[in-house]
Amino acid sequence: MKRCICTLMAFICIIKIYGQEAPPENWFNLDATTDQILGVSTEKAYSELLKGKKSKTVVVAVIDSGIDVEHEDLKDIIWKNTDEIPNNEKDDDGNGYVDDVHGWNFQGGSNGENVAYDNLEITRLYRAQKKKYDGVNGDKLKGKKKKKYQAFKMLEEEYENKVAEYRQNLMQMQLVGSLIKGAFEMVEKYLAPKPMTVENVLKIETDDPQLTQSVTILQELFANGLKPEEYHTTLKEELEEGVKHFSEGLEYYYNLDYNPRKIVGDNYSNSKEKYYGNNDVIGPDAHHGTHVGGIIAAVRNNTLGINGIADNVQLMVLRAVPNGDERDKDVANAIRYAVDNGAKVINMSFGKGYAYDEKIVNKAIKYAMKKDVLLVHGSGNDGEDIDKKDNFPNDKISKKKYANNWIEVGATSWQKAPMLPANFSNFGKKEVDIFAPGVAINSTVPGSEYKPEDGTSMASPVVAGVAALVRSYYPHLKATQVKEILMKSAIRVDEEVASPGSGQPIPFSELSVTGGVVNAYAALKLAETYK
Repeated sequence: MKRCICTLMAFICIIKIYGQEAPPENWFNLDATTDQILGVSTEKAYSELLKGKKSKTVVVAVIDSGIDVEHEDLKDIIWKNTDEIPNNEKDDDGNGYVDDVHGWNFQGGSNGENVAYDNLEITRLYRAQKKKYDGVNGDKLKGKKKKKYQAFKMLEEEYENKVAEYRQNLMQMQLVGSLIKGAFEMVEKYLAPKPMTVENVLKIETDDPQLTQSVTILQELFANGLKPEEYHTTLKEELEEGVKHFSEGLEYYYNLDYNPRKIVGDNYSNSKEKYYGNNDVIGPDAHHGTHVGGIIAAVRNNTLGINGIADNVQLMVLRAVPNGDERDKDVANAIRYAVDNGAKVINMSFGKGYAYDEKIVNKAIKYAMKKDVLLVHGSGNDGEDIDKKDNFPNDKISKKKYANNWIEVGATSWQKAPMLPANFSNFGKKEVDIFAPGVAINSTVPGSEYKPEDGTSMASPVVAGVAALVRSYYPHLKATQVKEILMKSAIRVDEEVASPGSGQPIPFSELSVTGGVVNAYAALKLAETYK
């Protein structure tokens, strides 16, 4: 979850964002020298390097929750399978997918029904193993059987701790929401007909203990940057979304009795199965994928919404990520579909702490590597060092081999050191390759609307957009060369920053392989030198 959830004084944490200065509009495209903001210098690249230059259309596959293909800022750049006749219920191009005009949905059934929510992988694994170990006495086991049983008990403990954590956070959010709602209602009623302002609240003098408590709560909120009118416009929604998140977690993510896979109708145990799903690439909730797609390539300079990074891109839509953890089989098939249908860059803004069938995903990554396709992946939002903790999928495709077509991305904010890295971003001197803007990124959302979002889910498409831009203007470059260019041209930050998660001082250079932030201008200049 992208909000600050604390166990004590939670309402203060929730509104921390209100006390921060808002970033400049379109900040992720700005330049450190020209604009004093460490964006990726997209606008500078277009004005100084790309004027008059020709480019080749690059297909970027977005493996995500789906995309609103009718969005005003995206509809003109959605990939079209020209070999497929729309809506004739035939597989015209013979690729095994019927009416796959804009991509494919591996989270749907042949009857048109779709998976909206799914478990987390830990729940699926625990459910499967729980049946196996029910009634087993671990003390009587020996050797490998005992080790497997001990691993199961560790999985069980983590699962139960997560369920307890969600229950506690749900109660906390409900309590916080109720306190703040009650405080605003009581003070507004007391002040009426005078308006709710900071000054009017500070003037209240009363012996009523309930009103005193309400005034104290509002004073704390205002002292931390909340404006009175923001309760009704944004904070109320934030609190409701927090309650919804934890409620959904208990109802779907960690619910052992919930398993929606029957909707898809595949043989889930057969990871080699490819031909299932449907052509509904929007799905029941395309918010996340639509936001990602806009960052990569929302039509530039059309007086609408935002400017995406790459100006000559088609977005291929592959739905494989529900509200919950993605399934390895779906991810592998989505990668293969993208490769087989012409994508040169694949964005993957998802991840999880456990894998069900890592081998099938690794085979797909190898296939993409063989076919010269670049894979860009968000590192995750747990504020953890993923050199020390599992994060799937990743570039380790065998015991000794790593994929050289893979870029792992951490997130930065618009603020300077020490607050440059996003406090939620995962990091790793070995596992994370590069950082990119990922806080308060304004982009497209369904219904031709726009909204700022936070996450390495936003940082990953920034890098994918820069990669697509380089491949578009320098189409002779291989995926491995594009990765090398982005890594070598990253803007190094030689300053101490607050480490994500802990806030402890750490050199920014220790957070990733490059110790830098991706930069379109520098990448294009370096690409010019590659023959």
